Amino acid sequence: MFKILALIACLAIVASAQYHGEHEHKEHYAHPKYKFEYGVKDPHTGDHKTQWEERDGDVVKGVYTLHEADGTERVVEYKSDSHNGFEANVKKVGHAHHPHGASYVNVDKHY
Repeated sequence: MFKILALIACLAIVASAQYHGEHEHKEHYAHPKYKFEYGVKDPHTGDHKTQWEERDGDVVKGVYTLHEADGTERVVEYKSDSHNGFEANVKKVGHAHHPHGASYVNVDKHY
């Protein structure tokens, strides 16, 4: 019986120390900060694109570029923060080139 009372007393002391403890639990968050970039240049598929992005706190900014099939390049400049939200500026750079002549096949024409 004494062992049970001693165990209960120890548990009561531990429990009260947790509720009246000297150390208050506070959550700490690290300041988010990163930077990355990558690119793809695949001559077999013609896939050409790049991206870079950086974040410092709640501010994110970056640029994404993609080579389109028509020879133009799509450039997306973006930024985001807690005040303005997400903003993107999309530009098409260059002149589109379309197939002409013998290399163009009309699939609707029946022979």
